[in-house]
Amino acid sequence: MAQLTEKQKRFADEYLIDLNATQAAIRAGYSPRSAAEQASRLLKNAKVRAYIDERMAELSRRTGVNQERILRELARIAFVNAPELINMEDATIREDATIDDMAAIASVRVKVIPTENGQGIEREIRLADKIRALDLLGKRFAMWTERQQIDANFGVQIIDDVGGTDEED
Repeated sequence: MAQLTEKQKRFADEYLIDLNATQAAIRAGYSPRSAAEQASRLLKNAKVRAYIDERMAELSRRTGVNQERILRELARIAFVNAPELINMEDATIREDATIDDMAAIASVRVKVIPTENGQGIEREIRLADKIRALDLLGKRFAMWTERQQIDANFGVQIIDDVGGTDEED
């Protein structure tokens, strides 16, 4: 592992908590006034970057969380088809629902209600936010961007066809 100063190591460890470089610099002991600049410099430092990358890879191996798994879970939520998951007549989960479909369930609530004729059952199945999952996937694949980028690599020819003749009146 790369040799870092104690302050650099503290910065990297703090950065790994919330990925907020400026706050990590402040928590590591850098001046709040110069924290943003210091953080930028530290993230460009090859040794600091290598340490952060090693720790992130270690965390990913330990937790099993990686980009592929995150994308898979987002896809489960984004592409669930509610009628394939929920029996729409009695608001129960269908017996033939797949594990992928069930991953999109955010919560299930069953409430027993006493009535004159016995008990009634109220069911609520809430799915995870499909629009948010689609938005995150779209951003991941750069399907929409905040800014428009126009590449204009062509020549421009200006023709002056206004005015008529070269003679003065």
